[in-house]
Amino acid sequence: MRRSKLLFSLQMVDIHSHVLPGLDDGSKSIEESVKMLEMAAEAGTTDIVATPHANTEYAFNPAAIESLLAELRGRLGNRIRLHSGCDFHLMFENIQDALNNPTKYTIDHKQWLLVEFSDFIIFPNTAELLGRLREGGMLPIITHPERNQILQRRFNDLQRWVLEGSYIQVTALSLLGTFGGEARKFSEQLIEAGLVHFIASDAHDTEYRTTRLDTAFEWLSKKYGEEYAFSVCMDNPSATIEGRPFLNSVMPAKRKKFLGVF
Repeated sequence: MRRSKLLFSLQMVDIHSHVLPGLDDGSKSIEESVKMLEMAAEAGTTDIVATPHANTEYAFNPAAIESLLAELRGRLGNRIRLHSGCDFHLMFENIQDALNNPTKYTIDHKQWLLVEFSDFIIFPNTAELLGRLREGGMLPIITHPERNQILQRRFNDLQRWVLEGSYIQVTALSLLGTFGGEARKFSEQLIEAGLVHFIASDAHDTEYRTTRLDTAFEWLSKKYGEEYAFSVCMDNPSATIEGRPFLNSVMPAKRKKFLGVF
């Protein structure tokens, strides 16, 4: 059965967001968090993963995460489903802890793990590090490589890491040019090479980096086909909260040329 093209029928899953207040550089208050989540729901997102940073600046606090998730669920009811996760910085201390506690940082404590790279250095043994995470039972999702100036010059490495069993998430606003021309161009390069498995908001607020995914979905549908947009905004992300691998990725349709506001 052909799925509807109407945006109001969307049931998108957002696997990367900073909607929990006070844990990192995202939401600053419960009130802001509620507004971010309401914005997501109104734009067609049914599930959102809260992924506070785990890096040298922000400590990862599982107890605080669960407490805040419970409070937000109480406020929002069934308007949107919330899930736990982490924006896991690829560094030695994190890797060791994750190997000792394989479900501590993963989405809903299952198997999918968001992995953020440094903006300043890419380790020579990155392939080995990603392999160790996989051997530990985790499926690494490399987050927003299109916004990392080092990774923008490492297309072949990204392709290799995907072939070895990792995955890639691109930020919705990168597709719309919010993070600049280079980020948008590299996003398209990755998409057209079949290397993008997830689109997520990486939301931090209600104004500049919001939780809306509908505009990116529409952009993807026009440029690469509705089937591809459903794959990276709904089908593949759903697999992460269900804790299952997906069997294959839909390749984007032949690039479409169109005129519009994007």
